[in-house]
Amino acid sequence: MDVVRAEDTRTRLLSTALRLFSEHGVEGTSLQMIADALGVTKAAVYYHFKTKAEITESVAEPVLRELEGIVDDARAQRSRGAQIDHLLDGFVDLVVRHRALVALFSSDPGIARAVEKSVHRSESFKNRLLEILAGPEPDVLGMVTAQVLLAGIALAGGSPEVASLDDETLRETLLSVGRKLYNRPRRRT
Repeated sequence: MDVVRAEDTRTRLLSTALRLFSEHGVEGTSLQMIADALGVTKAAVYYHFKTKAEITESVAEPVLRELEGIVDDARAQRSRGAQIDHLLDGFVDLVVRHRALVALFSSDPGIARAVEKSVHRSESFKNRLLEILAGPEPDVLGMVTAQVLLAGIALAGGSPEVASLDDETLRETLLSVGRKLYNRPRRRT
């Protein structure tokens, strides 16, 4: 029972941290603020995480792990077009489902550091991702197009200007932009 309660506390802690990071930024959120919002002591926060950096990395980790799965699944597709389609669909879906965190990825230096640390740990992940979008021996145009696609979808999906859009409208709009950028026809559903 204690393990279940500890895991529930950890889950609530990460959810609370994400909310506070969204409101105040990583730098503007203290461990005490997280503890107060949860109604626990600061020692209870320290039981789960030793530093705010650990909390930040743990907030970002599930989304990064999910993205890595999308990349691996995309690489398993037979044609480059199918790989791009799979990656685009998965990336857009991820951005839409995790809008608050994606907005932080793009705007908060604390989250950006955590993401960069995770990506550097797996340089091959970054290479696999770019290879799908830019090809195995990319030229400058291919690399820039891949970067514009990833950054643009993430930035647009997490921006306050689209916060009022429902998930399906945002998903279809981001997919449409991504397909145009890669000259991929709209797929029939």
